[in-house]
Amino acid sequence: MPKINGNEIRPGNVLEHNDGLWVAVKVDHVKPGKGGAFAQVEMKNLRNGSKLNERFRSADKVERVRLEQKDMQFLYESDGMLTFMDTETFDQVELPADILGDRRPFLQDGMTIVVEFHEHEALSATLPQKVTCTIAETEPVVKGQTAANSFKPAVLDNGVRVTVPPFVGPGEAIVVNTETMEYSERA
Repeated sequence: MPKINGNEIRPGNVLEHNDGLWVAVKVDHVKPGKGGAFAQVEMKNLRNGSKLNERFRSADKVERVRLEQKDMQFLYESDGMLTFMDTETFDQVELPADILGDRRPFLQDGMTIVVEFHEHEALSATLPQKVTCTIAETEPVVKGQTAANSFKPAVLDNGVRVTVPPFVGPGEAIVVNTETMEYSERA
């Protein structure tokens, strides 16, 4: 595995540190008035979800881990576990449902997602950036309301609340960005 300097750590990097796999969530480069510069790194453990704040100087060497990414198809949820299938080998993998966090409602049957592996151990799952959803309910259009930066609240078929432009009505299919959880466009 490649070693990188402490000042080369970027958000999203997976590091091997203290006998665990950690993902860098937030990185702040600090240059104090006295002493050498360092990177203040907020990390999250990929196996148990615990958080850690650590300082790395530019002279510190850290193991950067490359995760293998596979496209897998979502099959079903059972007892708080999500089951995914490799579409080439038909191998099945289970991950806890809370691994997707507040994006869990966007997971749909048969959806293809990216699962990251480290030495055949499934660690994380990433939804597609854009997902098509249907609006379950929203307020009616108010006449005279301009489209200039005015949005109205709406509830999607999966129970998630988003804001949509005034011209979008109930029953319409829209595309939602799963990273920002915002309306993107009409489907």
